[in-house]
Amino acid sequence: MNSEKLSKRLERVASYVPQNSILADIGSDHAYLPCFLGLKKVIKKGIAGEITDGPFLSAKEQVTLDGLNDMIEVRKGDGLSVLETGEAEVVTICGMGGSLITSILEKGKEKLGKTERLILQPNIGSKTVRNWLLKQDWVLSEEEILKEDGKIYEILIADRAGNQPYTSNMDAEILFGPFLLKNQNEAFKEKWTGEVKQWKTILNQMENSQGTASEDKRKEIEKNLRLAEEWIL
Repeated sequence: MNSEKLSKRLERVASYVPQNSILADIGSDHAYLPCFLGLKKVIKKGIAGEITDGPFLSAKEQVTLDGLNDMIEVRKGDGLSVLETGEAEVVTICGMGGSLITSILEKGKEKLGKTERLILQPNIGSKTVRNWLLKQDWVLSEEEILKEDGKIYEILIADRAGNQPYTSNMDAEILFGPFLLKNQNEAFKEKWTGEVKQWKTILNQMENSQGTASEDKRKEIEKNLRLAEEWIL
């Protein structure tokens, strides 16, 4: 496959990569994203990181196929361990759960010394990602939510500098996304209608549950439902 055409989701991720930057795409799979950006002459250098043999070899093959061996280097390793400190100006991590994304960032945060932008696309658990970014003083500068092939995806863009978008309604903004909350598109509504339905089902199932963990979980779901009723439904 040629990398000149990306999925809608990755195309939106690519649109946030600044011109002439050094990109590290972690969990790069076939390296479609860095190859696309290389072919479009957006990046001056790309690093595609992969931890497993199959995707690592697929990425190397794709880079060769696209004639980008001088520009894009495929490296095998766990998360940000494939980078030298301060090597990447932009880091993309796409197609994983929010907990895994934050774990990768937390484990390798000393490698982000000169990184100016993070572009993160969690499949689930965006709240976890927003919380981590806030605690680490990254500024959430933009968000998108879109539906593709029956799945809903969120994209979070965080920069080193700027003003945090959060207001006094931070609980709702961390959960739903401060930018997404302002512009509740169809994908947003569909996602949260589904989540609310699931929360209510879980609450019904938990009625007879005992123990502290169950109680904490119940309180969290009830809080989320209150926020959904106030801001979305």
